[in-house]
Amino acid sequence: MSLALTGKHLIAGAWVAGEKTFETSPAQGPARSYAVGTPGDVATACEAAEEAFWSYGYSTRAERAALLNKIADEIEARGEAITEIGTQETGLPEARLQGERGRTTGQLRLFAAHIEKGDYLDRRHDEALPDRQPLPRPDLRVMQRPIGPVAVFGASNFPLAFSVAGGDTAAALAAGCPVVVKGHSAHPGTGEIVAQAIDAAIKACGVHPGVFSLIQGGNRAVGQALVQHPLIKAVGFTGSLAGGRALFDLCAQRPEPIPFFGELGSVNPMFLLPQALSARGAAIAQGWAGSLTMGAGQFCTNPGIAVAVDGPDLQSFMAAATEALKPVDAQTMLTDGIAEAYRSGRDRISGAAGVQEVLTTTCDLRNATPYLFSTTGKDWLANEELGEEVFGPLGLVVAASGFDEVVEIAKSLQGQLTCTLHMDDGDAEDARTLMPILERKAGRVLANGYPTGVEVCDAMVHGGPYPASTNFGATSVGTLSIRRFLRPVCYQNMPEAVLPADMAV
Repeated sequence: MSLALTGKHLIAGAWVAGEKTFETSPAQGPARSYAVGTPGDVATACEAAEEAFWSYGYSTRAERAALLNKIADEIEARGEAITEIGTQETGLPEARLQGERGRTTGQLRLFAAHIEKGDYLDRRHDEALPDRQPLPRPDLRVMQRPIGPVAVFGASNFPLAFSVAGGDTAAALAAGCPVVVKGHSAHPGTGEIVAQAIDAAIKACGVHPGVFSLIQGGNRAVGQALVQHPLIKAVGFTGSLAGGRALFDLCAQRPEPIPFFGELGSVNPMFLLPQALSARGAAIAQGWAGSLTMGAGQFCTNPGIAVAVDGPDLQSFMAAATEALKPVDAQTMLTDGIAEAYRSGRDRISGAAGVQEVLTTTCDLRNATPYLFSTTGKDWLANEELGEEVFGPLGLVVAASGFDEVVEIAKSLQGQLTCTLHMDDGDAEDARTLMPILERKAGRVLANGYPTGVEVCDAMVHGGPYPASTNFGATSVGTLSIRRFLRPVCYQNMPEAVLPADMAV
């Protein structure tokens, strides 16, 4: 399917122009103009979503599954167009975008299968006990029900899997919630092609058009209006700590506060335990270098910190990591702003007290090259800024004076998406000491692996304590993420003829 862009918003089945436009800054190819969203566009989309909820929120699981599968089909039919515009806008290689497209369609199909099984409804039934003394018990049933229209923010680093038809949108649609997406201004053309696919699927399935809208970016007023609109009942967000926290606060300040499910930042520390470091430190260093520089380090699970007890084995590990990082060429970052923020983060780390340069490179414009620094456990514990995310291929090795200091470092961590243990059998005792701490710090704890590459499945948790995410009980990846857009409703003494079809037993 050829590339055909309108530069417009999709609002409840209609392609709508804007009074103002913004121009993209692509990594390659021509700049294009897109409509700037307004609070009025937001209001129209939210009102249409509320109207659609009265039918879509009470549709059958089979009907919603059919829509999800059809969206996946339509995205695949536009695969070449998505890759063409995506590579231009983001600078990501074709293979990466093709893989991300497969993940995106896979998520949609996974949710279709998940809701058809019905387990997510968590149905429970306590039968009436009319003869119970001293008081009878009524008939009680409970199940999960959709909450209403949901706002989703497109992510800069995942133009497909965490954007217009990404995990948040898939989970919300599966739950029965209409979606209003605020597109990311870094890749509006990619977003529009995906929106075209969703629009085609909605029409083919005969679904109310208000079930989905895409409002392009261009200014912050759109995002602010979206999270504050009274018809929006929850927000899904992947992005910066500063931007996410600002939107979170707006959600909390509403007359009706709503949940803000934000994934905001993580340094994803690795703990290199002594036996593993001694036996295979060089191999761990090579794997770390690959994970650290994958996609120019622009992954929320990028393992930016390595912690170990200082000594010859750690020095050998750093030497091996340096040799593995040296040949890595400059990579194009997603936006000029992200590249600038990366250089700013590099300068913040390199200028901190007690930080030593291990590998320095030169990067400018929109390019990123790897950097490696080291510091002591004492200096790490004295400077909270060393634990703040640098979005890009930058690594920091923390050399602890002993295992007790490793434990202190673990306890000092802020909330993380992941924590990793590199361990051999002889490290089990140390690992058991760290595990209760790491469980409290992260949503996913790994052994002998690297956190980049988040499997989309039933058991995945992609979230964690703040600031990794704003809701520690949620995940933004995997089938459990549907729970963000559901709430339990209890039915007491309700005749079966009146109960929702999914509840009647």
